[in-house]
Amino acid sequence: MRTKTMRNYILLLLLCVQGLYAQVEFMAVPSRTTIGINETLTVEFTMNEDGDNFGQPSFKGFRIESGPRQRIISALPGKREYSKIYTYVLQPVKRGALTIGQATIEIGGKVYKTLPLKITVTEAVQAGTAVGAPDIKIEQGLHYVAEVSNSNPYVNEPVTVVYKLYVHDDVSVKDWKELDSPGYNNFWSQNIAIPQRVIEKGRYNGEEYRVVTLRKDVLYPQKNGALPLEPLSLNTQVEVPTGRNDRFGNPTYNVINKVVSTAPKSITVKALPEAGKPAGFKGATGDFTFKVSPSKTSVASGEAFQLVVSVSGRGNLKLFDLPKPVVPAALEIYDPQHRESVNTTLSGMQGEIADAYTVIPQFKGKFTIKPLAFSFFDPKLGIYRTIRSNEVIIDVPTGPDATAGAYEESAGTKKPDVATDSQFRFIALSTDLKPMGRKDFLSSALFYLLLLLPLLLIPVIVVLRKRKISAEGDTAGNKVKETNRMAKQYLSEANNQIGNKEAFYIVLEKALHNFLKARLSIETSEMSKQNIKELLLSKNADGETVQGFLKVIDNCEFARYAPSSGAAMQQDYDTAVAVVTALEKQI
Repeated sequence: MRTKTMRNYILLLLLCVQGLYAQVEFMAVPSRTTIGINETLTVEFTMNEDGDNFGQPSFKGFRIESGPRQRIISALPGKREYSKIYTYVLQPVKRGALTIGQATIEIGGKVYKTLPLKITVTEAVQAGTAVGAPDIKIEQGLHYVAEVSNSNPYVNEPVTVVYKLYVHDDVSVKDWKELDSPGYNNFWSQNIAIPQRVIEKGRYNGEEYRVVTLRKDVLYPQKNGALPLEPLSLNTQVEVPTGRNDRFGNPTYNVINKVVSTAPKSITVKALPEAGKPAGFKGATGDFTFKVSPSKTSVASGEAFQLVVSVSGRGNLKLFDLPKPVVPAALEIYDPQHRESVNTTLSGMQGEIADAYTVIPQFKGKFTIKPLAFSFFDPKLGIYRTIRSNEVIIDVPTGPDATAGAYEESAGTKKPDVATDSQFRFIALSTDLKPMGRKDFLSSALFYLLLLLPLLLIPVIVVLRKRKISAEGDTAGNKVKETNRMAKQYLSEANNQIGNKEAFYIVLEKALHNFLKARLSIETSEMSKQNIKELLLSKNADGETVQGFLKVIDNCEFARYAPSSGAAMQQDYDTAVAVVTALEKQI
C-alpha cells in the first residue's frame, strides 16, 4: 500500500514538472518553399496554446486569395493536445526571392512571433492553379498561347512572338493582368505597342474561341543553339456560375482568380555559316543597301564638308557597326555623329543608320578616298553579300601647297627642322656674379625663424590631431567618403574603357552603384529600380533626372546581351556624368 501511494506521488510530481516546463509553440508552416508564379501557396500559422490578438504578417509580393481561415483541433480524451491554426492561401504577383514577415499572437500575457519565411518564386510551371475554381470548364475554356513566327532562325534573324488569350464561349473573363514580363535571355527584344485590343474569332484545338492579342514582341537571337522562351503568366478574373438565381430568376455568378500560363517553348537558332564569311563582316544580317556620299566634292582648304557612311534596308540595323573610312593624311577627319531612323514592326527593323564624319582639308590638291566594303548575311538566300562604295575624289583648288615636308608633317611622319639661335650674339652688358663672402647663418633671420617654427606649429598640430580623431570616429561618414571616392574612380575608369564594351559597362555600373551607396546609404541588395526611384524622389531629386539615371542603369544591363558602338558608349558616359552631377546638386 505504501509502495502504491509513493508511486502515485511520483506520477503527480512528474505531471507537475511537465506542466512547468511545457513550452508554447507558435510557428509558420508553408506548403512549399519553391513555387511557380502561376501557382498558389498555403501557409498555416499554428499554436499549441489558445491565443488572442493574432497579428497578420506582411505578405509583400503576394496577393491573399483566401484567409485567414481559423480552425481548432481540441484535446483528445486522456491527452493534452491542442492546436489553433490560421490558414492563408496566397498568389505570388512577381518572381524572385520573397519573404513572408513575422506573425504575432498573445498567449498568457506574452507576445510570441513566428520566424520569417523565405519563398522562391520561379517562372510559370506547366500546370497552373485556379483558386476557388471547381468547374473543370475553366481549365478547358481558357488558354494563354505564345505564337512564334520562326522556330529555326539564323543568328540576328528576326522572330515574332505574339501572345494571345483564347476564351471559350462558356467562360466569361472580366479582366486580366500580366504577372511578370517575359525574360528574353540571349535575345535583343523590342515590344510592339498594341493601340487597341480587339476581340476576334479564332480556333483552338479545332473549336471556336474568342481571341484577344495581348502582347507582340520582335526578337533577334544573339547566339546559336536551343534558346528557351520563359513561360509568361496572366492573372485573369473569371465569372463562375453559382448554380443559384437572383430574385428575378437570373443566374448569379462568383468572380474568381485564375492564373494561366503559356507553355514552355524553345527556339533553335542556326549559326551563321563560316564558309564564305568575308573578312570585314561585323554581324549585319538582312537585306541592305550601302553608300558613301560626301556633301561636297570641291572645297577650299580649311573648309569643312561631311562624309556620310549609311546603310538602309531591313535587318538588325541597331546591332552592328558601320565600316570606317580611311582618308589621306592631308584631310583631317573627326569622330562621327551617329544617326538612326529605324522603325520596328512585326517583320523586324527597317530604316536607315548613318555615320556623318566632318572632314577638313589642310592643303590644296586632289585627294582620293578609297572605296569602302560592307558585308552582310542574307538569311533568305543563306549567303553572304558584299557591297562596295564608289571612289570619292575631293578637289581642293585653293590653300597651301602640300609639299613633301609639310605633307609628311600632317601625316605625323616627319617634323620640320627648327632653327637654333644665331651663332653670333651681342656682348653681355651686365653680369650675374655672386659675392664670395656670406652672412653667418647663426645670427640670420632664417635661423631664428627655424628655431621658433616648431613652437608655432604645436597649436596647429593639436587642432589637426583632434580633427583626425574625430574623422576616424565617424564610421558612417568615412564609408560615404570612400564610396563617393570609388564612384568617381570607376567613372574615370569608364571614360578610359570607351570602346571596350564589356569592361566599360561593368565599371560604369559600379560607378552608379557606389554613387547610390554614398548618397542614399543603401547596400547593393537593396538596389531595385523601384526602391532607387522612391529614395531619390524622397530626397527632392528631379523626376526627369531620376528617369535619366534609371535609363543609364538599364543601358548597362542591356549592353551585356547586345553589341554597342563607341558612339553609344560615349553617349551613355556623358549621360551618366550629367545625371550624377545633377543629383549631387539636388540631393
